[in-house]
Amino acid sequence: MTWFKQLSFYRLAGAVDHAALAAALERRPFTPCGGLDWFSDGWVPPAPHLDKPMHTGRSSHLVALRREDKVLPVSVIRNFVEVKVREIEDKELRRPGRKERAAIKEQVTDDLLPRAFVRPSHTIAYIDNMRGWLMVDSASAGKAESVVSRLREALPPFPAALPRTKLAPHSAMTDWLAAGNAPGAFELDSDAVLRDGGENGAQVKVSRFDLTAEEIRQHIATGKQVTQLGLIWNEKIRFQLTDDLRLKRIQFLDVLQDEASQAGDDRESLFAATFLLMSEELGELVESLIDTLGGLEESQARHEGTTQIQAPALPIA
Repeated sequence: MTWFKQLSFYRLAGAVDHAALAAALERRPFTPCGGLDWFSDGWVPPAPHLDKPMHTGRSSHLVALRREDKVLPVSVIRNFVEVKVREIEDKELRRPGRKERAAIKEQVTDDLLPRAFVRPSHTIAYIDNMRGWLMVDSASAGKAESVVSRLREALPPFPAALPRTKLAPHSAMTDWLAAGNAPGAFELDSDAVLRDGGENGAQVKVSRFDLTAEEIRQHIATGKQVTQLGLIWNEKIRFQLTDDLRLKRIQFLDVLQDEASQAGDDRESLFAATFLLMSEELGELVESLIDTLGGLEESQARHEGTTQIQAPALPIA
């Protein structure tokens, strides 16, 4: 089990029916890119030793989305099109018009696609049923939304939404940095990004720097706000919080890694123990972070036990 290195998280409207989800994912397995496909994606087992597309540990369900993208640079297509155009000019003594060039480009693309290189990617996520979160190991909005989109297709409507906190992350982070400390179980680390909200958008990045220094407060006094801040939670997890409420550069500190390593020497035991420990700690971190930001907006409060996300009923023939 690989520890998450970044995190995008979504609020779920209710508990997910794990049996329905497992069945839905099995109906949408990954298949490699076909000859004329630009991309392909689907669900795969989240670890090599597993044979199902979902692994469950207590109330959390781990899944993995695999994707393949064809790599066909625009410059390559352009060069092949120009060769075809020159052939027509030499043989027919005329220059193809716009519509004909578009048709040539389409034909060239179709000819090249089956021979294009394939770029694979793998995105891991898990559903925390107890706390009501979908956790995605990515700080890329596009990759995270792709996982959400495929889960919606597998188990519609799968209502998941980015969290909206009562305190804006950039305002809270700016206040913490101005005060020289973070609240609750959080403490300032040594990295930050501050940006001027004016037209010039001046940005200051500091790394391995004392965030309580007067120099930092001077930047805030001139109107800069924090868009990324290094934090340590509960002396267990180091990460950088962004102004769109994502976590980057997550590091699980030695105390957690040592605890996971004591679960056993075999691959299966270590995988299961790492997932359980990671999901518990990340879940607590997210809950603590949301509380520190004033809690969720009322519209995102989850009413426990009232809703279950499950497969839609099939029509009766």
